[in-house]
Amino acid sequence: MAVTEFDIDVAYESHAGVKGINEDATDLLLPKDNYLQRVKGYAFVVADGVSSAEAGRDASHIAVERFLVEYYQTPDTWSVSKSGEQVLSAINLRLFRKSHQYKNEHKGYLTTLSILVLKGHKGYFFHVGDSRIYLLRDKKLTLLTQDHCASIEKDKTFLTRAVGMDNKLHIDFSSFALQQNDRFLLCSDGVHDFIAESELTQILSQSLPMSHLCKQLIIAAEKGNSDDNMSCLLLHIKSLPQQHIDDLNDELTRLPFPPMLKTGMKLDGYRVLSEVFASSRSHLYLVEDEDTHEQFAMKVPSKNFIDDIHYIDRFIREQWVGSRIKSEYVVNIIQHHRPRTGLYYLMEWLPGISLDKWLEQHFPISPKRAIELVKKVALALEAFHQHDAVHQDIKPANIMVLDQDKIKVVDFGSVFVAGLAELYSPIENQGVLGTATYSDPNYLQGKSPGVQGDVYSLATLCYEIFTNSLPYGKRIEDCRTMRDYDRLRYISATEQNPIIPIWFDKALEKGVKFDLNERYNTIAEFMKDLTQPNPLFLKKEPEAKQSNSLFFWKLVSGFWFITLVVVLYLFSRTT
Repeated sequence: MAVTEFDIDVAYESHAGVKGINEDATDLLLPKDNYLQRVKGYAFVVADGVSSAEAGRDASHIAVERFLVEYYQTPDTWSVSKSGEQVLSAINLRLFRKSHQYKNEHKGYLTTLSILVLKGHKGYFFHVGDSRIYLLRDKKLTLLTQDHCASIEKDKTFLTRAVGMDNKLHIDFSSFALQQNDRFLLCSDGVHDFIAESELTQILSQSLPMSHLCKQLIIAAEKGNSDDNMSCLLLHIKSLPQQHIDDLNDELTRLPFPPMLKTGMKLDGYRVLSEVFASSRSHLYLVEDEDTHEQFAMKVPSKNFIDDIHYIDRFIREQWVGSRIKSEYVVNIIQHHRPRTGLYYLMEWLPGISLDKWLEQHFPISPKRAIELVKKVALALEAFHQHDAVHQDIKPANIMVLDQDKIKVVDFGSVFVAGLAELYSPIENQGVLGTATYSDPNYLQGKSPGVQGDVYSLATLCYEIFTNSLPYGKRIEDCRTMRDYDRLRYISATEQNPIIPIWFDKALEKGVKFDLNERYNTIAEFMKDLTQPNPLFLKKEPEAKQSNSLFFWKLVSGFWFITLVVVLYLFSRTT
């Protein structure tokens, strides 16, 4: 199989064998895009789902599919090791959390994973578990990986490492120089445990297409009485790229900050149409691709941080975070397809206005229109949470409103991705993350509220959309310590807007509670109480002496019925 950079022959086979279900997964990706070929290379993956975990098949397929998607979405300024470790950490945490959704301890998402990446004149591998990667060079077979197994008795072993086994993933990683005529075998234990090394060497040394040799390996494993799924991927490097590109990543990580751009200026084939936004931290420009005439938003770092390595790392990470979140309610990051001479990234162009400016023009808003906006922001946040990411800076200025009330959440500068801390030192944050008016005060105490922090921001945003004010008033903008926040009192939304039902106000109040034990745990819980009256919120505060509880509950039931009728009327109005 010939490709632009390499001339290679590659093939793979995967069979269930004597088992009824094939829990192995094998795949590869050879990018057609020349730029991706240069900065990311070619990836080859074999995974073996742990059968005793019941969800092994799902785990292996999720791991393989997500790696081949997300690895190529990482910033082109990241090295192979940083890209791979970052992606694998995120995949591991996803599987680990899926495992813990089940009470049955045998229901788990566990898989081995062996990955080979070829880039320039170097090879790289990532490895967890007991699948293997072999190298055949000059007719000598070398096992590159080490099985992560322990023996409990004769002929019985168990895995000591697997993707999804722990919330922190320990990955074997190595890089090495490639040579012409190198041959690589990636295989599951259903193959390597049932073929002697001498026979492996003999099969791999034959001058036959890799597809033929793959079939021979499966046949040999079957003859060796393999009692497991059998998967193998074979790769033969017929020739290497003519030029070394090993230093390309070093060049990318040293990309200079672009100069201040003005209308009409050009950068890497993009012509600046206008400056959209400028702050002390970054600049945003509307640009046009001179080749395709497509318009994009170009985000450029501020020169104020040219020597701040933490800022640069966070800026580069924004591109990766945004590229992982695929939602119609989140701005789309554009993949680079040609070399850059400066540090920046591209986003889809959004012809709209920010929610804060939109509210100035449209308030007051009908309840139906207002709740639809809130629902869309909630869906955007849930897209982040599904990828173990927390936005941490939801505010009107970070939400674009387009035609027909479509919305897009933008800005990934404050996003936290679970699993990052095990790979990188966290960036120290002074005070509240994001904007203090909308951010959870718990950040001040050094607490990480996670998803609950986004619940707080969404509840604050919802309160503002319905009332044009803030849950704790303007005094919250002056708060600097938790003592300042403790002096604040929630202002009932019904005082700001009389049409707001009591149960709706109670949901908002619970959403902005400072005490995490009293606040909603998830966006879904908050939205449920926001759109369906919670009976607990309709119950009046008990009096000191209640003489007729039956009469009280009849009154509450009647009140609830009337409230439902009013709600159906209010939320069906469009003006």
